[in-house]
Amino acid sequence: MPRLDDTLVFPGRKGEMSDMTLTAVLRRMSHRREAEGRAPWADAEGRRLTAHGFRSTFRTWAQEATSFPSEIAEAALGHVVGGKVERAYRRGDALERRRELMERWAQFLDRPEGAVVPLARPA
Repeated sequence: MPRLDDTLVFPGRKGEMSDMTLTAVLRRMSHRREAEGRAPWADAEGRRLTAHGFRSTFRTWAQEATSFPSEIAEAALGHVVGGKVERAYRRGDALERRRELMERWAQFLDRPEGAVVPLARPA
């Protein structure tokens, strides 16, 4: 993938995609399941799935299944890393390390274990 300057990877209709976009998709999927008489999408404790859950799943996986420093995982999530002084001295963006981490995440997701939930509509 070419280096992305200020280009959004997943643009919304009016610029940056809203965090509510995936939440709305999950809600529609759950409503559809309920209309079919099935349980809504939920975790093992019965909590409905949320968009934030995808981010926390990534963060937990990065911490427990990789040796990448937490700063790389936090930067991959778009979080501000370090205090004011540390940020003043950090000149790099760790783009290559973040790319490596996301490649590992993609490989992990590409080899699902257990039940696979299709997100696309059937043809």
